[in-house]
Amino acid sequence: MRTLSLILSFLFLLCAGFASAQVKMVDGKLDAIKPGSKINTEFTYDNMGVGKFKAEEEYVNKKKKEYNEKEAGRGDRWAESWVADRKNRFEPAFNNLLGKHADLNPGAYPDAEYTLVVNTHFTEPGFNVGVWRSNAYINATAKIVETKNRDKVVAEFTLNKMPGRDVSGYDFDTGERIEEAYAKAGKELGQLMKKKMK
Repeated sequence: MRTLSLILSFLFLLCAGFASAQVKMVDGKLDAIKPGSKINTEFTYDNMGVGKFKAEEEYVNKKKKEYNEKEAGRGDRWAESWVADRKNRFEPAFNNLLGKHADLNPGAYPDAEYTLVVNTHFTEPGFNVGVWRSNAYINATAKIVETKNRDKVVAEFTLNKMPGRDVSGYDFDTGERIEEAYAKAGKELGQLMKKKMK
């Protein structure tokens, strides 16, 4: 009975964590954005905090040192992946689900009329050590601007506590957990945009 109680408590906390994810449109209108159209997407990571670190650089330096002390070169490879995963994993995952749920064609289209700028200002990498885990999540802002006139903001959004984890629980890789957070963010933003584009 006690085991069942513990399992139910864990599932409740897990669901509560996912329920806290929020995407909101804080300004503007999407009347000008038409379903099926191309939208240029750009991703920035300005002033991003990571976990308990206010500055990403502090986090990267700590992890890099720890990994290099365990195995020469491992920390250097990890630091390279930390940055490379953005273009290789996170941004494509976001674009894929944004496009699917908003009925748009997002990507690197510098000639598109509108550009969606997503700035991640906080990343919680989470962890998975088998018997204990904590989900990754990201906090970000997104704004749609006219590509040729970046001062002309069409709409602004906040994306808070977008969770990332593998459903099967085998997400031991930090990049995999964070990739799922970007996929969730793309999905949530896409669903909201589709409602607002009517």
